[in-house]
Amino acid sequence: MNALDRLISYFSPHAALRRRAARSVLAQYEAGEPSRMRKFYRERGSQNEMVQRGAVAIRAQARHLARNHDLARGALRTLVNNVVGAKGIGIEPQPRRNDGSIHAEYAAALMDAYREWCRYPEVTHRLPWSRLQRAMARAWLRDGEVFGQMISGVRPDLDHGTRVPFSLEAFEADLVPMDLSDTRRNIVQGVERNQWGKPLAIHVLKTDAASIGLPTTADTKRIPWERALHLATLDHIGQIRGVSEFASVITRLEDIKDYEESERVAAKIAAMLTAYVKRGLPEMYDPESGAKPGERQISFTPGMIIDDLAIGEEIGLIDSKRPNPNLVTFRQGQLRAIAAGLGGSYSSISRDYNGTYSSQRQELVEQWIHYAVLCDEFTGEIVQPVWEQFVLAAHLSGVVRMPADLKPGSADDALFVAQAMPWIDPLKEALASKELVRSGFASETEVIRARGKNPSDVMEQIKTWRDKAEADGLVFESDAKRTSKSGVSQANFDNSDVAGGEQ
Repeated sequence: MNALDRLISYFSPHAALRRRAARSVLAQYEAGEPSRMRKFYRERGSQNEMVQRGAVAIRAQARHLARNHDLARGALRTLVNNVVGAKGIGIEPQPRRNDGSIHAEYAAALMDAYREWCRYPEVTHRLPWSRLQRAMARAWLRDGEVFGQMISGVRPDLDHGTRVPFSLEAFEADLVPMDLSDTRRNIVQGVERNQWGKPLAIHVLKTDAASIGLPTTADTKRIPWERALHLATLDHIGQIRGVSEFASVITRLEDIKDYEESERVAAKIAAMLTAYVKRGLPEMYDPESGAKPGERQISFTPGMIIDDLAIGEEIGLIDSKRPNPNLVTFRQGQLRAIAAGLGGSYSSISRDYNGTYSSQRQELVEQWIHYAVLCDEFTGEIVQPVWEQFVLAAHLSGVVRMPADLKPGSADDALFVAQAMPWIDPLKEALASKELVRSGFASETEVIRARGKNPSDVMEQIKTWRDKAEADGLVFESDAKRTSKSGVSQANFDNSDVAGGEQ
């Protein structure tokens, strides 16, 4: 009851009761009304204020778990491997001529230069492009965000390492201080913005964050936003900095770690056989005839027989009830909740692959959309800007010039090939793809891309293999080419591939 209701109830309890009943009828949402039976949470400050208070602490906890907890480390690796994969996000250039056709020569030249650049894409020359992508994805998913800088052009203090003068400098969230704010320059949490909220620059520490106290703009270098890379997990519109994907499951992961540690120690103690001597009723005890404390010893050996027990004595064993038979069930339930919070598949995180083909495929199909969304975010914020800047740097440096017949604005057009959904039963998947192509519902190119391959590379590999096999006089079953008696080249299909079963 509010103050007015209490005042009315003092003079007229019935009137106050009617007011309260009417208010309960008019209430729109029961969840919006607190009660003593459940907690009621209220927003205390804006989203950026909550990120300011908790993001750094959550980041530290997520890093601790990734270093010391096998389940957390495995879950992080599962997410990274399914989002980026072993070879990174693939690129298939799609520059077009003025007539709309693909400019194959320019695309091939770009790919040649790009493959060379992928060996040394960053300033330290330690990480190839695929490994750098995984490192940035790991930092993003673990810490909630990752930063980078694109450096183009010849510089006396930097060896790009490739023909195209273009390099990346990647750095984690620590170097963009969360507590760096300057209202005069519109800097909030290390990010400079205009009055519309559009980022203009990021301010990166010149030295390690641990070597300075409260950072100021004098301790940072300003990187314009057009050269900056920032991939963050943002839960709200207008949010500036990201929060770790592990934020909602850290408590559960710590509980599993503590519980498993307790069970492990208990099982270890239970494995050490502990016995005691039960002496019977108190009136049966004779201190004169019995052994004195500390003088009697019984050594346990396999198949031993104890025949020196006194009257009323018996051997008892301590049973600790370990290992706990409910441990596996509890652990599975907790891991399913963790998988739901992280967005990874339960089977991959728990390494529990029990189930039928249909159930595993259903899990994979439903889960793969989450990996695809994460991959889209990573591609849009990291891979695509890097590719666009690479194409521009290749042109300006003269390594790969844009041809005169190129359609304006299409130089950096490309298809980004993400990880393909793995096959649970390769034979069934291959037959399904074959039927889709034969029925006209899919193309060979689409099937090749669905497997994470570049169609041009596959065609080149097939051509090279066929030419070499023909030169060596070898014929393989996969080579369907044959010549009929009339000299007309036709496909050598088997009976199942011919409509109506006729050849």
